[in-house]
Amino acid sequence: MEITGLTWGITCVVIIGLIVFDYYAHVKKAHTPTLKESGIWSAIYLAIALAFGLVFFAFGDTDHAVEYYAGFITEKALSIDNLFVFMIIMTSFNVPRKFQQKVLLFGITFALISRTVFILAGAAILEWWSDAFYIFGIFLLILAGQQLKSEFSSPEEAGAEADNFMVRFAKKILPVTDHYAEDKLTTKIDGKRFVTPMLLVMIAIGATDLIFALDSIPAIFGLTQEPYIVFTANAFALLGLRQLYFLIDGLLDRLVYLGYGLAAILGFIGIKLMLHALSQNNLPFIYDGQDVPVQEPTTGISLLVILTILVVTIIWSLVSPRGKALKALQNAEKFAYRYTQLPDDCTPEQRRTAAQKMDFWTQQAEATEHRYLEELIDHKDRWSAIIRVAHETRLEDANRQGIPALVSQKIVTTDGPVLSPDTNGKTANGHKTNTEQQ
Repeated sequence: MEITGLTWGITCVVIIGLIVFDYYAHVKKAHTPTLKESGIWSAIYLAIALAFGLVFFAFGDTDHAVEYYAGFITEKALSIDNLFVFMIIMTSFNVPRKFQQKVLLFGITFALISRTVFILAGAAILEWWSDAFYIFGIFLLILAGQQLKSEFSSPEEAGAEADNFMVRFAKKILPVTDHYAEDKLTTKIDGKRFVTPMLLVMIAIGATDLIFALDSIPAIFGLTQEPYIVFTANAFALLGLRQLYFLIDGLLDRLVYLGYGLAAILGFIGIKLMLHALSQNNLPFIYDGQDVPVQEPTTGISLLVILTILVVTIIWSLVSPRGKALKALQNAEKFAYRYTQLPDDCTPEQRRTAAQKMDFWTQQAEATEHRYLEELIDHKDRWSAIIRVAHETRLEDANRQGIPALVSQKIVTTDGPVLSPDTNGKTANGHKTNTEQQ
């Protein structure tokens, strides 16, 4: 398939059109997307991305098709990692949920712009100096190490993304209000113009986008050197990311080992880049400046390796004791909170169903090892308070109706945190206690 200026022009118009459509159809009017809305549009954007790869097959360009799919999957995985940081930033700034769509769309648009600049710069560098592959490869190996290091970082260190240099600089030179003014970037107070936290959030997101562009672009150049493939794989990986955020919200941090998978992918592509550089070597101090006879993984093998790493990582996250513990702790909090939000006019059946779900996940949380509470929840006091308040409410409801509520009674009558070293389903010798059944 010949990639011409017309090809570039049509592609850019389509991508810009999709972003503009996304804004006017979903983001302009602030609202919290439903699960159904997020699911439908995530599927549509994924279908568009996959269908785009079929265009290469239609023109008989199998090599570019495989390169596109390998690049798309890699960039999609790295983009999902972006969502973790976006979530941390928006949580740190307490962005109202109905305004998060606007922040996400800005982040996606700015990411696309910044990555396009890096793509053009990277292509120019590689065209001018082919041994730059060595630098890209070393850079990716360093990033893989940093990715592994970040897996051992504390929540406080991860949250530092929300207080980066650009945010601190903006706070120093701009008058900032403590409150949001709907989704506006500035507001007037007593006739004086202030910037709102929304602008600081977008500055934090923009700075983060620049950082992520530094690892995503060298990574995909390890799979293809065609700028058009690099650009389209990045663009389609970013499109639909907003909908995906709301679709898998709550599942994102359940992928507890995704960081290890991404580190493995970056490391693999870094090695691939180094092998590619050796096969086209021009450095005089390496093999006398001649090409080194090394075997470089094909793009097809690279695609298989990347898919395998992602599948293993996701399954490992979901079935591992740590992943199951996080699921129990999150659901205990979620269903406890939902119980406290039941309307006064809900039916007895609705209240009974909500209580059963809350009891089940509370018992699952009690059965987890205490160390997971320390590792996986960065707001332990608030978590315990939500569980306790819900069960206090439930116990009052049960007493009025004259029915037992053994799980709630146990929670309410236990002093201290809901889960503590000697009340988390294990006795002092480490054996599980019998879980109370209602």
